[in-house]
Amino acid sequence: MAGEPQADCLFCKIVSGDVPATVVRETETTVAFRDINPQAPTHILVIPKVHHPDAAALAAAEPAILADVVREAGEVAREEKVDGTGYRIVFNTGSGAGQTVFHAHAHVLGGRGLQWPPG
Repeated sequence: MAGEPQADCLFCKIVSGDVPATVVRETETTVAFRDINPQAPTHILVIPKVHHPDAAALAAAEPAILADVVREAGEVAREEKVDGTGYRIVFNTGSGAGQTVFHAHAHVLGGRGLQWPPG
């Protein structure tokens, strides 16, 4: 069921503490941790504690929690001191876009030049 932890979901296991992660922030509704394969000097994932497969599904079911994810992404950028130089918040949706864990999450990327268009 959407919103409920999924036994086979890596990020649900991080939320429950069954899989370790380098957590940098945690709120009642979100967890932020360092990406294990960083694509920039700052690369932190912000995930909702509830399970939804992607950002669109999260927005449709629980828009306030999606807002929490985006707000926390901004707080992460501030704490990592990339808010003044620029950062990117990325939501990959679907395997064709590079999503490998099907639990909604935002990538906070910064600390280097981020060209446009991406990819």
